[in-house]
Amino acid sequence: MNPSARKAQALILKRRRMNGLAASTKRRPRSLATYALATGADRETAGGVADALRSVAKRLKVEPEVREVTRRTLAGGRAPEMRPVSRYSRAQVRQIAEAYRPRKAEYKEIQAGLLRITAA
Repeated sequence: MNPSARKAQALILKRRRMNGLAASTKRRPRSLATYALATGADRETAGGVADALRSVAKRLKVEPEVREVTRRTLAGGRAPEMRPVSRYSRAQVRQIAEAYRPRKAEYKEIQAGLLRITAA
């Protein structure tokens, strides 16, 4: 496989993953990190954005729709112990994203993506 075909294949795979995550947010509440990943952010950036969005949610007094425990981690693996996770509906994420005021350029792009994904 030549290098340009490999790059094209990787791009298609990334888009397919993003579209799958974005579609899954329509079916049920997801974590803030999942919403950030659905915009195309890498895992490290998605974690940073999710932390910032959690702070905004706390300030707005937006309670998660579902609180659960899971072994799944943002890194895609399994944690050795159960850890709490908060899942938010699309409407809640939209409310949080509208109030979010990022400074970094990449975080601003993710905010725009969140608003696009959560549009009615």
